[in-house]
Amino acid sequence: MGGGRELTPGEQALCARARDVAFVLYEGKRVAHRSCGIALAETFGLPSRPYQALRRGGITGEGECGAMKAGELVLGELLGDPDPAGMVTPALREAIVWYQGEIRRRLAAAGVLPAPDAPDIRCNTLTRRHDDFMGEPRKAMCTSIAAEVAAATAEAALRHGAEIRVIDVPETRDG
Repeated sequence: MGGGRELTPGEQALCARARDVAFVLYEGKRVAHRSCGIALAETFGLPSRPYQALRRGGITGEGECGAMKAGELVLGELLGDPDPAGMVTPALREAIVWYQGEIRRRLAAAGVLPAPDAPDIRCNTLTRRHDDFMGEPRKAMCTSIAAEVAAATAEAALRHGAEIRVIDVPETRDG
């Protein structure tokens, strides 16, 4: 499956903005902290309530990385068939294939994954190297993951024909 079309400079800037917004939302310094899935949904102006279940890899840490899964769900919302009985759209299929390979490549290059084909992307596996889940090193890693996922999600959506909206960062910690 192809990577879709190339992005315009304006679309590249929109992807960079998605990265920046997700970073701020997850980091929790300029605004109140959002979990990985909620940060992704909110970045794209989507209702965040169902994305709460992605927090810490499906609440238990045993599920896939919540940010990576959120990227797939955002793509489903943007490119999926609105008919509940409809088939997977070709655009969604191609975007997911591109996104899954691209986000793994980017996270391997950043040292988060040992290799792009690493089979285990469970939250507990990815965060294990940080003894304290609530500590700053783990939080910094997950902030970077959420930001990179937002950029890759935006790029996948745009390359495959979706129109996206990226919110403005809320102005205060009160969000």
